[in-house]
Amino acid sequence: MLNISNNPLNKKVTIAGYASYKKAFHRVHFKFFNKLVGTFFFICLVILFLPWTQNVTADGYVTTLTPDQRPQTIQSQIPGRIENWYVREGDFVQKGDTILHISEIKTEYQDPKLVERSRVQRDAKSNSVLSYKQKVKALEMQLEAIKNERELKLSQAKNKLQQSRLKVKSDSMDLSAAITNSQVAEIQYKRSITLQKEGLKPMTDVEEKSIKLQATQAKLISQQNKLMASRNDVINAELEINRISAEYAEKLSKSQSEKYTALSSQFEAEVETSKLENTTSNYEIRNSLYYITAPLSGYVNKALRAGIGETFKEGESLVGIMPENYDLAVETFVEPIDLPLIHKGEKVRIQFDGWPAIFFSGWPNAAFGTFAGRVVAVETFISSNGKFRVLIAPDHEQTAWPKNVRVGSGAYTIALLEDVPIWYELWRKLNGFPPNYYTPDSKSVETKSK
Repeated sequence: MLNISNNPLNKKVTIAGYASYKKAFHRVHFKFFNKLVGTFFFICLVILFLPWTQNVTADGYVTTLTPDQRPQTIQSQIPGRIENWYVREGDFVQKGDTILHISEIKTEYQDPKLVERSRVQRDAKSNSVLSYKQKVKALEMQLEAIKNERELKLSQAKNKLQQSRLKVKSDSMDLSAAITNSQVAEIQYKRSITLQKEGLKPMTDVEEKSIKLQATQAKLISQQNKLMASRNDVINAELEINRISAEYAEKLSKSQSEKYTALSSQFEAEVETSKLENTTSNYEIRNSLYYITAPLSGYVNKALRAGIGETFKEGESLVGIMPENYDLAVETFVEPIDLPLIHKGEKVRIQFDGWPAIFFSGWPNAAFGTFAGRVVAVETFISSNGKFRVLIAPDHEQTAWPKNVRVGSGAYTIALLEDVPIWYELWRKLNGFPPNYYTPDSKSVETKSK
């Protein structure tokens, strides 16, 4: 009732006698309420000074510690068509077990005797290489024979040249003797004429001397002719040497040209043989790819291409497989602002999907249903989701992770940081400040990791 009247009733009428007044304004009630409020505020004040563990939370999922232990798919290196399945989903396969059989869909590989015919072509070309090698050897032998024959011919011509030069010397000496004889005969002839004029010699002696002079002159001319012939023989011997050198140079050049032609054909045949060997090997390898085998021991998860007669392209996933043995890990992602707070070896609490847990982020010792882990890797480059990837391995000093946790299931991670009072943590969150940046003691982290 509003107090707007000029005649207020509360000044004229007393309410102390009413039962409601006694219940509302009972002093004992206020006394217990005040004690309760005081106790509550005292407990809150004490709680504000309790230690609180700062943390960085993130969502992630279960994975494996090493890449080769993670689920993978089996692809075909060639396009084909599914002909037969040898496994079912959920089956366990050993490494090398056949999973499915495929057939060829490309027309250039559908010949059933393709490998056999390729081998025949390869062998024929290989024999061609051997033939060219034999031809090269024959030409090399021919070259050696030509060189030996050239040496013999040149030696013979050089001997003839030497003989011609010696004959020139001999004829030169004979010519000198003939010149001397001719001069002596001429002197005797002139002396005989003088003595005949003086009457000391008969005319017959003059005639004899004249005949002798003519004979010596004739012999001189003959010797000159011999010398010229000998010199001509020397020139002919030198020309013969040049002719032999030119003739055999032509023969050697022709044989070498044929040899190099044979070598060129041999190399081309070797190239073709190598190509055919490569092609044959590729065909043999391609034939072995018609049976898709397990690359490792594990469980067949799911057939990604089903049915019989279904075609697929090369590199297309056909079936998923999970390795038999693997080490569990958790892959989580943290915000860039929290990345400096995460270090290798740091403790992390993990809550797995499907495992009920009661967790107090500030009091990890009071948590129930969570499991311990340690940071083993921190990604140095940001992921496509705008966060940094962190890999967490089990902490073997703590309770083991559940055996039934499967790769790919969700996980909630809490990275434990510094211990601070609760009032400080409330003040930090009200002001929007990040957790305290700190650098862990490297020695203690190393010791814990060991």
